[in-house]
Amino acid sequence: MESEFSERSWQSPDGLELYFREYGAENGDKTPVVCLHGLTRNSRDFEGLAPHIAKQGHRVIVPDMRGRGKSAYSDDSASYAVPTYIGDVMALLEQEGIERYVSIGTSMGGLMTMLIAQFAPHRIAGAVINDIGPAVDPTGIEKIRTYLGKGGSYPTWMHAARSLEEVHGDSHPSFDTNDWITMAKRSMTLCTNGRIAFDYDMKIAEPFNDADENAVPPDLWPGFEALAAKPLLVVRGGISAILSADTLVEMQKRAPNADTVVVPDAGHAPTLDEPEVRSAIDALLASVG
Repeated sequence: MESEFSERSWQSPDGLELYFREYGAENGDKTPVVCLHGLTRNSRDFEGLAPHIAKQGHRVIVPDMRGRGKSAYSDDSASYAVPTYIGDVMALLEQEGIERYVSIGTSMGGLMTMLIAQFAPHRIAGAVINDIGPAVDPTGIEKIRTYLGKGGSYPTWMHAARSLEEVHGDSHPSFDTNDWITMAKRSMTLCTNGRIAFDYDMKIAEPFNDADENAVPPDLWPGFEALAAKPLLVVRGGISAILSADTLVEMQKRAPNADTVVVPDAGHAPTLDEPEVRSAIDALLASVG
């Protein structure tokens, strides 16, 4: 069976070889879509959503950010920071000739989307912000610190899935065994020694932990407000420890025309494979064209 995507690469401004998946036709007449993953994740997080969008006629670009998946690791752990990731994405857009696009950002990818909207609003045709906002709940940051960069490896995918359930079970109470195995295969990789381990550079924890209360960029409200005049979908996990219900209310006040979907039994973060989320994404893309 022919693959749904092609595997390609680009070079970061500081010389790293970075990887991305490309779905759909490069010469399509619909607005391109760029999917940006979360802190410890990679392009496989969108392996359900990306082909779905491509079938609607959009070109879909899904990068592995530096230090994740098939992208190179950096010798300088300080480069594992949102401004550097944005520079990497801008280099990718330049290589691919993409001037204007729809951004779908989960968690860290949503932070990147808001910041890009702040300094280059003309680039963003529309956006999906998944379980992140201009203010981040400190409880969620502390939860991330309990597992970020801890390493570990597992003999089988079932062992890996059970470990994920132990750490993240409260965020996905409705997940069954197959869901946890799917999450394991999206976030981990089979190593050359036959063990299964997380598919990211453990050194990404260093700048995150060194940032104290500023583990996310400060004052993201201007970036979010730059998105408010555009087609915008905000997705929240109903039991999220990252995007609070109060912050969502303030976001709705500042972006009254935005669509909102709350996934009741999800924490951080919804997978974007939920039927109600898919329908909302389809509606947003139809409005952009």
